[in-house]
Amino acid sequence: MSKKMPPKQKILHLLKKNHSMAIGEIMEYFTISEVAVRKHIHELEKQGLLTKKAYSQSIGRPYYQYTLTKAGHETFPNQLKTLPLDLLKDLEELQGLDIVNDLFKKRMQRETDYYESCITSETLPDRINQVVRVQNDNGYLVEVEKTEKGDYEIRNYNCPILNIASEYHQVCENEITMLEKLFSDGTVSVHSLITKGSHVCKWTIKTS
Repeated sequence: MSKKMPPKQKILHLLKKNHSMAIGEIMEYFTISEVAVRKHIHELEKQGLLTKKAYSQSIGRPYYQYTLTKAGHETFPNQLKTLPLDLLKDLEELQGLDIVNDLFKKRMQRETDYYESCITSETLPDRINQVVRVQNDNGYLVEVEKTEKGDYEIRNYNCPILNIASEYHQVCENEITMLEKLFSDGTVSVHSLITKGSHVCKWTIKTS
């Protein structure tokens, strides 16, 4: 392990390699004071990157074992962003674009069914708000606002699957189709898409 590695990064690396460590074990890899190391550990804990669990001893105070959280593990490089797109490209090369589009249609149907199961209201405004809540729970950053004309403007500032949607625009088209089905008593219009260079995806749902 490099001696030039910053203390916090070094702690993360130690826990990644050893899974669980007490402060005494961690200190074996540092020349700075224990007070300084504990400060770094506390800051990592506040950031949600590691957690601690107390263990009792027959003599003396309990001691803590430190482990990485899920967020801590995610600080290390992985292929989660690139692997799905790579697999889709491989599938397209082996079986053709139609198979990939069929796969996206299958995803759209599954998502539509899920959103419909989450909708409990009959009124359009309530249904819109329920869908927005589900989208935000799934990693989107969506806001909805009622316009002066009485329509509803939906704005999404984060696309969790942007790398895929940028390569396969069928994903955005399917999103629009899904919204049209979920809000069939309104008219869905698209104004901007992140995949087309905008900083936000924006739709308007006009009330009938």
